[in-house]
Amino acid sequence: MVDPKKETNKIEEGLVTETQAQESLVEFPCDFLIKVMGETGDDFANMMVTVIQTHEPNFDASKVDMRASSGGRFISLTCSVYVTSKPQLDNIYRALSEHPLVKYVL
Repeated sequence: MVDPKKETNKIEEGLVTETQAQESLVEFPCDFLIKVMGETGDDFANMMVTVIQTHEPNFDASKVDMRASSGGRFISLTCSVYVTSKPQLDNIYRALSEHPLVKYVL
């Protein structure tokens, strides 16, 4: 387990940059869970799969878990995406966040 105080000290002492410290929190390649929320619609899930496939062509729609809100107005998708790098993950987050049907990406 990483001791946050030691990591902070390394950053303050200039041993690693803050960017390097942030990148080291996730080891790539890995399966990464991305939660996407939006208003319930006929094609929301398919559109989100297409957005992800733009950056990870091998992404399989079977890796998506869907849940409707208690009132049925919203839907959340939990997508298990195999990512190979931080830039790839950042691009997926950015593309999903910019989509007009998306309310939140976590």
